[in-house]
Amino acid sequence: MNFNLKEAIEVLERTPRALGAMLSGLSEGWLRCDEGEGTWNPSEVIDHLIEGEKTNWVPRLAFILKEGEGKPFPAFDRFAHLKEKSGRTIEERLEEFAAVRAASLATLKELVGSEETLERTGLHPTLGVLKVRELLSAWVAHDLTHTAQIVRAMAGRYREDVGPMIVNLSILGSKR
Repeated sequence: MNFNLKEAIEVLERTPRALGAMLSGLSEGWLRCDEGEGTWNPSEVIDHLIEGEKTNWVPRLAFILKEGEGKPFPAFDRFAHLKEKSGRTIEERLEEFAAVRAASLATLKELVGSEETLERTGLHPTLGVLKVRELLSAWVAHDLTHTAQIVRAMAGRYREDVGPMIVNLSILGSKR
């Protein structure tokens, strides 16, 4: 097992700054590119991350610590962010993400004070028994997954423009 709470927090606290540095000030072309039908563009990913901070990670953690395996925690609507289009700039959304993430991490540090807490279990609505350690590991992997998704979508925007250089660009599907 590789999970370490301190190391997990290192990634979680950096995600808003990393995505802010990557996306702030970019043209709409970069913010609206995606990987094809049914995928999300960088702006939508930020909205999804905000929604997750509000309704997924820490709320589920608190639910597990309160209810244990007594009842499943509420399902997370992965597509809730798509139901309402934001008129806000990417900078405003990145700022909100940073603020809600900071609040989430403060709560996380209050709720998880020991190794024993990491072993407590709850009931996922579809996956069954889930340890706090597993929930927090998934949160980190989720951040990294969506960071990679943003990078792939942005690189893919130039797929047709790189010409024969595509053979050297694994992010565009090269085997190298």
